[in-house]
This record gives sequence, structure tokens and C-alpha cells, in this order.
Amino acid sequence: MVRSIKNPKKAKRKNKVAKKGDGSSSSSIPSLPTKVWQPGVDKLEEGEELQCDPTAYNSLHAFHIGWPCLSFDIVRDTLGLVRNEFPHTAYFVAGTQAEKPSWNSIGVFKVSNISGKRRELVPNKPSNDDEDVDSESSDSDEDSDDDEEGGSGTPILQLRKVAHQGCVNRIRAMTQNPHICASWADTGHVQVWDLRSHLNALAESETIVGQGAPQVSNQSPLVKFGGHKDEGYAIDWNPITTGRLVTGDCNSCIYLWEPASDATWNVDPNPFIGHSASVEDLQWSPTEPDVFASCSVDGHIAIWDTRVGKSALTSFKAHNADVNVISWNRCWLAVCWHLEVMMEHFLFMILDCSRGEIR
Repeated sequence: MVRSIKNPKKAKRKNKVAKKGDGSSSSSIPSLPTKVWQPGVDKLEEGEELQCDPTAYNSLHAFHIGWPCLSFDIVRDTLGLVRNEFPHTAYFVAGTQAEKPSWNSIGVFKVSNISGKRRELVPNKPSNDDEDVDSESSDSDEDSDDDEEGGSGTPILQLRKVAHQGCVNRIRAMTQNPHICASWADTGHVQVWDLRSHLNALAESETIVGQGAPQVSNQSPLVKFGGHKDEGYAIDWNPITTGRLVTGDCNSCIYLWEPASDATWNVDPNPFIGHSASVEDLQWSPTEPDVFASCSVDGHIAIWDTRVGKSALTSFKAHNADVNVISWNRCWLAVCWHLEVMMEHFLFMILDCSRGEIR
């Protein structure tokens, strides 16, 4: 995000007044240098607003799909883990927040022909001797940038919809079986869906399916769990044990789901108890199949082990405000456990679980 003048006319009038006081008649609009916005560090001045800088992205496209969505997830495909060349193809799922509960749906998306620009991860810094040469060849550099564009034409969006009762607070696709998705509804239900037929149909199609709004499929979920006493947002599939799931609600309860087969689950009726407010996020450890972390509106972070009861292994006060998002740092796994934590007001911290340190 970059900073810009929100109201140029207002800024121009202010500039005129300042210039008159200096005896100058210039009425040029003041300009601010482009600067990366630092949440929690920088403050917005009067008349400023944040704007997206498209040049910061290798690829940036936008689509209008109707109702807003609170949550989405990338669906793993078989097109390869490392994709360096444009155009790209991607699959994902999202859940709507419609005006009426019966108008909601899960969207299964395929976006193909995604064009973009491939750039070096770390640009080469020119030496002082090369500055004049670089300035003289700026025009040719712009032309070469155009040659680096990958793909051509407009990205193609294909969409299939599955009816969903209530707003979708959060949706997650299973890593091992990406056609299996779990959704948290504002009705207080957690549902598991098999979206295989929709993904297969999208994979076999190379063009936009039909014209106008897509038809909504009335499909029954594999499981509909109503054991939570309130709605929730926290949900995560285990990356090691296929089908294992945890869900957390606004009533501070966390439930463990164990797969009984490819299409059935047993949900432990006794929840994990430890938080005193809404459980905002849950994340399984990427290396320990029985360990997960949770964060809450109560400002605490907790580490749990499903093998040792329903109480947390450790819990500590991380912040006076809500702790909304957590993520395991996979770069430190060979040494110790690390958690990356995002809290209200954009504060960031790292928890070293092996040393008991907060940095």
C-alpha cells in the first residue's frame, strides 16, 4: 500500500494559502513521494488515504462475483508445485455473505490464462558509474519490461455454485484431498463438502461455461455438525493426518474431528477448554500431527496436544487486544517451534515455544 492525497483540490487550496503568506503565486498541487505503508508505524495525515500500487505485483486481476466473501482458500491441483512461467491456472473456493441466509453459496472457481510479469526476487542495484547509463536507457528498459510479460488476453473466470444455508464465516480445503472442504456458517453449523464433481467439470472445460449467472447446485454436505453452541471462525485441516480437523467457536470451545472413513467423521463431544472468549484461529503444527495452536479474543495464545487431555499444554497473554490470526513459521522447524502471530492494530510477534521466549 502507498500513500496519496485524498482530496487534491483541498490540498491545492491549502497550498495557495501557504504560498500567499510567502509572497508566492504558485498554485501547484503538492506531491508526496511514493512510500510503503508500515502498519503500526506510519500515521495517515489529514487528506491522505491508502491506495494500492499495481506496480508492486507481478500479476493483479480483479473479478466481480456478486455477494462479498469473508473467506476463501486455494485448492491444491495437479498442475505442478513450481510454476515459473505465465500464463497460470488456479483453483479456489470461497463462501458468500449474502443479504438473506438462503441466498448464500459456496463458489468453486477456476481462473485460467492468468498473465503477469516475471521479475527478479532481488533487483540488481546499479553502481554509481552506471546511473547515467541507466537513466539514458530508461526508455529501452520499459520496452524490455513489456517483453517480459507472460501470457496474453484476458484471464478466464469459471464458476460453479453450491447452495449454503447461512453466511460462510470461513472455508478451508483439505490439503491431502482438496475436493473435500469444510465451512463454518453463521448459523453455528460446521459442514464438510465433497466438491469433486465441480472441480472435475471445471478442469475439463477450457472456456466460460454458459452465459449469465451460473446455476446454484442444491447439494447435501457429507457432514453437518451442530454441536457448537455458537457460530465461529476458527477451522483447520491437519496437514499430516488426512481428514483430522479442529473447529473453534465464539463460545471459546474447540472440537476435534477424527475421520471414520473417506466421507464420515467422529466429533469428540468433549471440547478443549482454556480460552475465556471467542477462538479466532486454529493452526495445526506442520510437523507434529497431534499438536495445534489457538488464539483468542481474550488476548491469549495456547498450545494443545490431543494426546494429553482437554487442557492446553501452555497458554500466555500475548496482547491486551484481540489476537486474530496465527501461523506456524516453517523456516524454523528443524530447530524449534515458532509461531507467527497477527493481532489487532497490526502488531506482529514471534513465539519460540521451545525456549519460552517472545520476540
